[in-house]
Amino acid sequence: MEDHPPDPTIRSVRRLLRREHGAVLIVALLLAALIAVGLGSYLSLNLSTSRLARRTFHGFGALNLAESGVEEAVWSMNRAQAGDRTVWQDWQNDGTSAWRKFSGFNLGPSAEGWVKVYVDKYQPGPGDRPRIVTQSSVGAPGGAPVTRVLEVSLRRRALFASGLVARDSIVFNGAVTSVDSWNSDPDADPRTAPVPYSSAARRDGGSIASAAVANSAVAVNQADIWGYVATGGGQPEVGSNGSVRGADTPDNVRIDPNRISTDFNADFFVIPAPADGTVLASVPPVLGVAGTRTRFRVAAIALSGRESLTILGDVTLVLTGTGGIDALSLAGQAAIVIPDGARLTIFVEGNVRLTGRGLFNGNAQPGSCQIFGVNQSPGGQVLEIAGNGALKCAIYAPNGEVRIVGNGDVMGAILARTVTLAGNAAFHYDEALGRLDSDQPFAIAQWRELTSAADRAAFEAVFRGW
Repeated sequence: MEDHPPDPTIRSVRRLLRREHGAVLIVALLLAALIAVGLGSYLSLNLSTSRLARRTFHGFGALNLAESGVEEAVWSMNRAQAGDRTVWQDWQNDGTSAWRKFSGFNLGPSAEGWVKVYVDKYQPGPGDRPRIVTQSSVGAPGGAPVTRVLEVSLRRRALFASGLVARDSIVFNGAVTSVDSWNSDPDADPRTAPVPYSSAARRDGGSIASAAVANSAVAVNQADIWGYVATGGGQPEVGSNGSVRGADTPDNVRIDPNRISTDFNADFFVIPAPADGTVLASVPPVLGVAGTRTRFRVAAIALSGRESLTILGDVTLVLTGTGGIDALSLAGQAAIVIPDGARLTIFVEGNVRLTGRGLFNGNAQPGSCQIFGVNQSPGGQVLEIAGNGALKCAIYAPNGEVRIVGNGDVMGAILARTVTLAGNAAFHYDEALGRLDSDQPFAIAQWRELTSAADRAAFEAVFRGW
């Protein structure tokens, strides 16, 4: 059989097939390499994400522990304030500061945490601002723990932290009613002379607030507010001639949005009347002894004509008449006179109606005359003040309806269920009343997390060794 040479076309096809097979193999190898790189990157990303999620979880856990340490310290401060002498027994202290470590917290699989709590000025004196610093740590074996540090300053809760406060509504019905503030004790030193209100002492801290959420909760109407307005949710009603302004408000702005807030909330608790005191069948013209603290109990006081009651020393007066009656009533030219240097505190469940000369307070500071409404029923008492003179007084009646009628000046602070101002009265809030309550519980004044190395370094020595 005759041999024939290979067909050149067949040889070309074979060479082409071999080249294509090699190219496919190279492509397959490249795809496999890309898949391997992608899979490795994906696994690495998953691992990094898992680690980040774990550290984030530990971070939030550490923050919760740090805040729990703050809560424990505040609770201890207020329990001690209430007279609990055992609250600091498990803490270490040096007479000024106290500290304690809480450990053994299980925060998930293999995650454990602890928190150190340091309290500066744990036995505070008058005017002291205690400070709490907490350091917490959460971690798992084999990993770096997450540490959080918080610094919190405390202040005593104030019954009169704002000028006019209402649970429900504040209404201004006068045509030229105004609100502003001043500070009768700017240096916070009782040894220096108090500063009376004047145009020179006028400030823009005349704050008014309502915890209600309705837009009608604060009806500014035609009043001029030289300060701040706060509500529980709604916007205040401001008339065409009304204003909400401050010293930093531009001249062409009548309603300054920077001075209006809608997140106000407050506790409206009734302060109970003292249970003791000398019982009086009737009230003499002069009550108390100069330079002496005295406490009296009487059912009611009703003065008329030119009758007067003069207060000497520091007098606490408990009016025991029940709700529904006029427990304190001044009519005609009758007056209660508080000379300079004297103080009067009244606890009353019934109604208060002050007309005529009313309360004449010879002190520059309104805190020298305080009225506490102790009625437990919402709207269960009325406190009505009418006249054209100057009233210097602080009123705390969380269930009372306060009505101020007249064209005079009202200096001090008012907290009530409702507050209504009629006539052309001018209200001046004494900012010193915000520091008045030395026996009130503590609340947080400032909170911050220490995140920088410099901030944390300031407390390294505090937390070292325990």
